[in-house]
Amino acid sequence: MERKRVRARVYGRVQGVAFREYTRQEAVRLGLSGWVGNRPDGTVEVVCEGASSQVDTLVAWLAIGSPFSQVSRVERTDESPRDDTPSFFVRHFS
Repeated sequence: MERKRVRARVYGRVQGVAFREYTRQEAVRLGLSGWVGNRPDGTVEVVCEGASSQVDTLVAWLAIGSPFSQVSRVERTDESPRDDTPSFFVRHFS
Protein backbone atom coordinates (compact mmCIF):
# COMPACT_ATOMS: atom_id res chain seq x y z
CA MET A 1 0.00 0.00 0.00
CA GLU A 2 1.41 3.35 -1.05
CA ARG A 3 1.20 5.98 1.69
CA LYS A 4 0.77 9.68 1.08
CA ARG A 5 0.69 12.85 3.19
CA VAL A 6 -0.97 16.08 2.08
CA ARG A 7 -1.23 19.50 3.68
CA ALA A 8 -4.22 21.47 2.38
CA ARG A 9 -5.51 24.98 2.94
CA VAL A 10 -9.25 25.47 2.38
CA TYR A 11 -10.58 28.93 1.49
CA GLY A 12 -14.12 30.30 1.50
CA ARG A 13 -16.87 30.19 4.12
CA VAL A 14 -15.30 27.34 6.09
CA GLN A 15 -15.29 28.55 9.69
CA GLY A 16 -18.38 28.49 11.90
CA VAL A 17 -20.10 25.92 9.65
CA ALA A 18 -18.93 22.64 11.31
CA PHE A 19 -16.31 22.18 8.59
CA ARG A 20 -13.70 20.82 11.02
CA GLU A 21 -16.02 18.20 12.51
CA TYR A 22 -17.30 17.03 9.13
CA THR A 23 -13.68 16.80 7.93
CA ARG A 24 -12.71 14.79 11.01
CA GLN A 25 -15.60 12.38 10.48
CA GLU A 26 -14.75 11.91 6.80
CA ALA A 27 -11.06 11.34 7.56
CA VAL A 28 -11.88 8.77 10.26
CA ARG A 29 -14.28 7.02 7.85
CA LEU A 30 -11.43 6.83 5.31
CA GLY A 31 -8.95 5.51 7.91
CA LEU A 32 -6.65 8.52 7.75
CA SER A 33 -4.51 10.14 10.42
CA GLY A 34 -3.72 13.83 10.83
CA TRP A 35 -5.59 16.93 11.91
CA VAL A 36 -7.82 19.83 10.89
CA GLY A 37 -7.80 23.32 12.37
CA ASN A 38 -9.07 26.86 11.88
CA ARG A 39 -6.37 29.37 10.97
CA PRO A 40 -6.50 33.01 12.17
CA ASP A 41 -6.86 34.21 8.56
CA GLY A 42 -10.26 32.49 8.16
CA THR A 43 -8.99 29.44 6.29
CA VAL A 44 -8.97 25.83 7.47
CA GLU A 45 -5.75 23.81 7.38
CA VAL A 46 -5.79 20.03 7.00
CA VAL A 47 -2.94 17.54 7.26
CA CYS A 48 -3.90 14.00 6.30
CA GLU A 49 -1.89 10.83 5.87
CA GLY A 50 -2.74 7.30 4.86
CA ALA A 51 -3.38 5.16 1.81
CA SER A 52 -2.80 7.22 -1.32
CA SER A 53 -6.31 6.72 -2.75
CA GLN A 54 -7.95 7.57 0.59
CA VAL A 55 -5.93 10.79 0.92
CA ASP A 56 -6.97 11.77 -2.61
CA THR A 57 -10.60 11.04 -1.70
CA LEU A 58 -10.43 13.36 1.33
CA VAL A 59 -8.75 16.14 -0.65
CA ALA A 60 -11.51 15.89 -3.28
CA TRP A 61 -14.11 16.00 -0.47
CA LEU A 62 -12.52 19.20 0.89
CA ALA A 63 -13.48 21.01 -2.32
CA ILE A 64 -17.14 20.21 -1.56
CA GLY A 65 -17.00 20.57 2.23
CA SER A 66 -19.64 20.45 4.92
CA PRO A 67 -23.35 21.12 4.16
CA PHE A 68 -23.19 24.80 5.19
CA SER A 69 -19.72 25.65 3.89
CA GLN A 70 -18.90 27.42 0.64
CA VAL A 71 -15.44 26.39 -0.52
CA SER A 72 -13.84 28.78 -2.99
CA ARG A 73 -10.55 26.90 -3.44
CA VAL A 74 -8.24 24.28 -1.96
CA GLU A 75 -4.45 24.58 -2.11
CA ARG A 76 -2.56 21.35 -1.51
CA THR A 77 1.06 20.46 -0.90
CA ASP A 78 2.33 16.89 -0.97
CA GLU A 79 4.67 16.03 1.89
CA SER A 80 6.69 12.96 2.86
CA PRO A 81 4.71 10.55 5.07
CA ARG A 82 5.78 10.77 8.73
CA ASP A 83 3.54 8.32 10.58
CA ASP A 84 3.59 10.73 13.52
CA THR A 85 -0.15 10.97 14.29
CA PRO A 86 -2.07 7.83 15.33
CA SER A 87 -5.56 9.28 14.74
CA PHE A 88 -7.33 12.23 13.12
CA PHE A 89 -8.27 15.12 15.40
CA VAL A 90 -9.41 18.73 15.50
CA ARG A 91 -6.41 20.92 16.27
CA HIS A 92 -6.79 24.20 18.16
CA PHE A 93 -4.24 26.89 17.39
CA SER A 94 -3.36 29.37 20.12
